[in-house]
This record gives sequence, C-alpha cells and structure tokens, in this order.
Amino acid sequence: MKIGIPKEIRAGETRVALIPPMIAGLIRDGHEVLVESGAGVGAGFADTAYQDAGASIIDDAAKLYTNADLIMKVNAPTFNPTTKKHEADLLKNGTTYVGFLMPQENKDAVEKMVRKKITCFAMEFVPRITRAQSMDALSSMATIAGYKAVIIAAEKLSKIFPLLMTAAGSITPANVLILGAGVAGLQAIATAKRLGAKVEAFDPRPAVKEQIESLGASFVEMQLPEEDVETAGGYAKQQSDAFLKAEQDAIGKRLPRMDVVITTAQIFGKRAPILITRAMVEQMQPGAVIIDLAAEQGGNCELTAANEQVEAHGVTVIGVVNLPASVAYHASQMYSKNITNLFKHLYLAPEFILNFEDEITNGACVVRDGAIINDVVKNLVQ
Repeated sequence: MKIGIPKEIRAGETRVALIPPMIAGLIRDGHEVLVESGAGVGAGFADTAYQDAGASIIDDAAKLYTNADLIMKVNAPTFNPTTKKHEADLLKNGTTYVGFLMPQENKDAVEKMVRKKITCFAMEFVPRITRAQSMDALSSMATIAGYKAVIIAAEKLSKIFPLLMTAAGSITPANVLILGAGVAGLQAIATAKRLGAKVEAFDPRPAVKEQIESLGASFVEMQLPEEDVETAGGYAKQQSDAFLKAEQDAIGKRLPRMDVVITTAQIFGKRAPILITRAMVEQMQPGAVIIDLAAEQGGNCELTAANEQVEAHGVTVIGVVNLPASVAYHASQMYSKNITNLFKHLYLAPEFILNFEDEITNGACVVRDGAIINDVVKNLVQ
C-alpha cells in the first residue's frame, strides 16, 4: 500500500502525521511511504531524514494525493488558499483517509468524502477502551496542551511559581486552580506542581478525587445535583443549568485568591460550558491569568476569545488555540505513534482487508461506501 503524508496547511500548524523513525516498520510490512516535500520541517524533520528512512519525497501535494492509496494527516482536509483547491478534492475516489476530522467544523470535507466514497477513519473517534490506548491521539495531544498551558501561565504571570526563601524575605508559592481533571487537566496539575505552585483542582466527577490528590493537588468539593457527568465512552456530558450554577458557585469561592486558572472543560461536538462568568472575573485579583484550553469550542470563560489575549479588570484571559503545534517535535512524535498503531490495527488481516466487526475499526470509521456510518457525525453534519 502507498501511504501519503501531505504537508499540513492549517495556519500555524507545525506538526506532521508521520515522523522518520516510524517509516522503517511500515516498509518492512511491505508498504511504500510518500512524503510531501517540507512536510516535517515545522516539527524539525528534514526531507533528507525521510529519505534516509526509506520514504520517497514528492514535490507537490496534488501528485502525492494522486499516487497514494491512503492518506495520513493531522488536521482535517481543508481548503488550500494557495492552490485554490480543497484537500478532500485531491483524494482519489475510493481511497482511505486517517487523521483528525472535527466534523462539526469541517462539514464540507465530510460531504466530499461521502461523494468520493472515501473510507474515513477519524482519530477522535478511536474508542476509549484499554486495547486502543496506544492509538488515542486525543489523549496525547491533551497531554501536550496541559503541559504547555502551565508554561504559558508561568510566563504571563508577574509572580514566580515556587516558594522561595531568600535574603530579601520569603516568596509565597503561586496559587493555581485547574478546572477539569481529564488528561489535559491532570497534566496541568502535574506541571504546576513540578514548578512549585500550590494547586487546587475542580472536577464534577467525585471519582477523579484520588487522581488529583495523587498528584499533590487539593480537590475542590461541590454539592452534586444528581446527574450523570460523562458518557459511556468517557466524554463529558452537557449538564443542566442547575448543575452548571453549582459548578460556578464552587469555582467562584476560590477565584479571588487564585493567581492562575487553567480551564479544560469541553463537551464533544458542543459548545464548551461557561464556568467563569464576567462577574466572577471581576472578583479576581489584578495580575491573575486565565488560560482557556476550550477556546476553540467557545471557551470556559465568558470573556475568552479564541487565539486572543484579553485584558479585563486587571486579569489576563488567554484563549489558546492548537497548543500541540507549539511543541511540534514531541507532539508529532506522539501523534505519529498513535496513527501508526491505528493503521497497523486496521490492516492486520492479509491483503489489507478491513474488519468492521472489530470495535476499534468500526468505532473509528466515519465514512464508508459513500455513506456516513457514525451516528454522532450524522447528527453534527445534518
């Protein structure tokens, strides 16, 4: 099979879907790897590194898409303002796509794949089950985002994070509040603790208390309305107004003494919940920093603007976007391992026959035989 690796065209994107060290294994399995020239440069991987690993360098995207049987990408196919063509239009009829899809934002790409009978596997739909952990790109990228969010906060804050005993007196540690204890939140907790901050964390799921405390943070308790807070697949569920108000009350009590707040709450396919209102920001101390990891989904703070830094009432609110691209080398390394593991799982059978009876194969597949087979995507694009 000929596997194509295009250069990502999303503005600000520096990651690449496959790094050179992963190529040798694919070639041993009988595959051929085609890489668009410059695809890995943003992540620190030159064309020569791909050639040395056994890949062929293709000088333009159209030629790569024409020759590939399967395309591996990071971002969903999108319109290229330079070539004036949509990447989905470059896919050959009946070929296979593996990568993130984000269907709620890329309905046109999904529709084009349906018309061209592309077999599409979306990384965000890999089931959250034990045997699929090595393919879980969402968790990999969330790990990067949680780490980087703390680094940005430390740079923006006019204080230092750790306790220091100096000849000029003692410096107290920064107070950090993490909202959400998923993968990004737990990594943010761990990073803030490593930097010496005093960390508290909030999550509506009582079950994560032990994980939070195991990292050295304090768990913020709240009075829980009787509602399910996550789906069977491990994603957060949209909550009632009463539940959201209870969350805001628990968070609001702690905001006035916080130096840094990092928000990570997202609901798949829906707008992120507002956990910090404008009135709550007004109660925070001047110089405080909010890093909103849910900015692309509308933000957890009412004042958040995606990819912008907002100053309000002396508080800095930063709506970060695509943080993994700011740590491109390791983000690409992790993603490359995830997508390669998924690919090898999909094509375990002889002659590259896909087994749609398998939970991972069927769960990750969005488009097949000219139809959307994923119920979540059907609801999003209709």
